[in-house]
Amino acid sequence: MKIESLPPASVEPSLTVASKARRWRKPVIGLAILALTGAGGYAYTHAGSGAKPAAPVAAEKKDVVHELSARDVARVEARPLALTLPLSGSLTPLAQATVRSKVSGVVKHTTVQEGMQVAAGQVIAQLDDSEARARVAQQQALVADANARLALAKKNQANSAALLKQNYIAQNAYDTTTNSVELAQAAVDSARAQLDLARIAMNDTTIRAPIAGVVSKRHAQAGEKLSPDSPVFSIVDLKQLTLDAQVPASDIPRVKIGQEVQFKVDGFGSRNFAGKVLRINPAAEAGSRAMLVYIGVDNPDGALRAGMFAKGAVTTEKTAARPLLPLLGVRQEHGRDLVYRVDSGKVVAQPVKLGLRNEDEGLVEAVEGIAAGSTVLSVKLDGLKPGDKVKLPN
Repeated sequence: MKIESLPPASVEPSLTVASKARRWRKPVIGLAILALTGAGGYAYTHAGSGAKPAAPVAAEKKDVVHELSARDVARVEARPLALTLPLSGSLTPLAQATVRSKVSGVVKHTTVQEGMQVAAGQVIAQLDDSEARARVAQQQALVADANARLALAKKNQANSAALLKQNYIAQNAYDTTTNSVELAQAAVDSARAQLDLARIAMNDTTIRAPIAGVVSKRHAQAGEKLSPDSPVFSIVDLKQLTLDAQVPASDIPRVKIGQEVQFKVDGFGSRNFAGKVLRINPAAEAGSRAMLVYIGVDNPDGALRAGMFAKGAVTTEKTAARPLLPLLGVRQEHGRDLVYRVDSGKVVAQPVKLGLRNEDEGLVEAVEGIAAGSTVLSVKLDGLKPGDKVKLPN
């Protein structure tokens, strides 16, 4: 009888399955333990707190304080607000004169030069007066001759009157002597007039300054022969100047006589000069269609000179001293104007009544609603509303 044994491999499958089951059981148990530990920790952490952490967040939002920079706020200042119109032009003397010779003659000497101050009536040049003196002497002789003829005519008239009284001569003879007296008197008057003209001509050989001012140009030199109406000197008065400024015709309705003008001149740094509108030319300049506005300028120290170029502005409107608000901080809400005012660290909506606006300065006049010295927001800040707490810059 043959006995056969089973192969050893038949037992290995059951051992392999049991071994594999034991290998998977260990990781699963570990994962379960980790899951239970995490769940217990979460439950422990949230067991006593509940919804309480949300309360500090809400309280933190409620007590938010917005810090403002120096550019965000402005202190309301009360002063006049003005609207201006830019202009520019050249300075010209209000009074100037070109001194001319009234008579012919040779210049003996001059007493002034360019840039020198002269007073009205001061001698500035002298012509040779020898010829003028001779004419005066000649006329004096003619006056003496005319007076002698008049005396003779009056003597003849007296004799004729005596003879007429005694009826020795006729009335016609007496009338003739009377007529001779009248003619002699006329000759005397004419000779005296010619003498006056000769004396005036002699006086005109001394040339005097017609106005007080500064000599701007000398036209004649010593030794030159002048004819009547020849220029000798040019004199300008710098105490009163005129700024001839061109203004567009469309802006002329805003310009009025008496309005104030502020301007600057190159070379004087930040120094401001002032003037007032004196006249407005009724006709526009050809080509530019601008109109000349004449501005009077006082120049007591003589700093300004004729021909200098000036740039400035004329004040067309000016208000009284009232609080001024920044235009960028003005708001429109529910059909009314208001600004955000800072009061005791909080933002307050302040309604205001506005007046004149100056876009160039970025300011607007507050007629009602706010007082000088108040602090307002100068710009519109997003997220900032009435009631919010703010901190002003130091």
